Amino acid sequence: MNQPQILRTRAGTHAPQSGGYSTFVPAALPPIPAIQWDDPLRELLSAADRALGRLDGVASILPNPDFFVAMYVRHEAVLSSQIEGTQSTLEDVLAFESDGNRSNLPKDVSEVVNYVAAMNHGLARLKELPLCLRLLKEIHEKLLNDARGGERSPGEFRKTQNWIGPQASTLATATFVPPNPDDMQVALTNFEQYINSAELPLLQCGIAHAQFETIHPFLDGNGRVGRLLITLLLCEKGILHRPLLYLSHYFKMHRAQYYDRLMAIRFDGDWEGWLKFFLRGVEEVSLAATNTARKILDVRESIRQQLNALSIASSTTRRLLDYLFESPMLTVRRAAEHLECTFATAASAIAQLEQMGVVEELTGQQRNRMYRFKPYIDVFVQQTISMSADDVGKPLQATRAPG
Repeated sequence: MNQPQILRTRAGTHAPQSGGYSTFVPAALPPIPAIQWDDPLRELLSAADRALGRLDGVASILPNPDFFVAMYVRHEAVLSSQIEGTQSTLEDVLAFESDGNRSNLPKDVSEVVNYVAAMNHGLARLKELPLCLRLLKEIHEKLLNDARGGERSPGEFRKTQNWIGPQASTLATATFVPPNPDDMQVALTNFEQYINSAELPLLQCGIAHAQFETIHPFLDGNGRVGRLLITLLLCEKGILHRPLLYLSHYFKMHRAQYYDRLMAIRFDGDWEGWLKFFLRGVEEVSLAATNTARKILDVRESIRQQLNALSIASSTTRRLLDYLFESPMLTVRRAAEHLECTFATAASAIAQLEQMGVVEELTGQQRNRMYRFKPYIDVFVQQTISMSADDVGKPLQATRAPG
């Protein structure tokens, strides 16, 4: 009896299944033969390392680096979630955090808030245990909690076959079919061993992300977990002291090349092509984040100089300015609670900043007004307006699974 032909590549095996389709079984990591170093790959690794170092350095001189990190995590949560089709914006998330009872916010804002919670959970847990399968499942559970996909086994690896392809695709017509559940478990065990091995950190991050997306171990949320994985690995390895590198914007802007590079691994074993694409992204995004940090320093210094020139600027107004870097959208009530002052005093401080153009009112109402820290939020928003409006809210690819 003739056995089905099995196509083997450097990256893995295309294995026929009884249902008339083939799954991809990734080869164990690290890649064999080992990564082939040419001059362009060496130069890209060096440039990415330098850019990451500058980013880590400039973040350390910010007056409130933890607040900047929190804002950057929110920004990444929005971009990563938009890749999956959500419509929520950075300002929606800030408004929700300031006043979760607002009824005019998009329903999918909870998905973005979950992303923030998942990242923060992962960073906190890294102080207690290494990056491992257990932690990835915990992150996944946070990500899907009470949100779209919440019925698709949050916090559990899949027990059925999934696939990747356009809407209405089937296993037979899918663009890519990950390993079946049994082969997936073997691949995950090797994956966990690899991410905890000694390896050049940036190469390890790039290889780990590609392998995770190839294994596709969850029924939903693989893209978001895979993007979080990059930042968590860099923090765990000590390359970044704060979680400031996020590649969602880069992957979104180069979505076709992103998928082409991943598929080239799976069909041609071209790890080098993927790593060159990945390292370009690390350098590009690191430089952009460094520029953002410097702009924030400029914003803070400019507003402080304006306040110093105003003899009427109160100490409450100065304290409010510091608080705005922590909470860039707020109500008078929330400001009064944080500053431990009367409602009238907080309202007066906000009015001073509004006259200076530092904050702007959003609701147009007389009561329950919401204020936006315009120059600060604009620094982050400007990073996203270069995206095509047609791209926002369009999933990179649809993932389908039976049932």
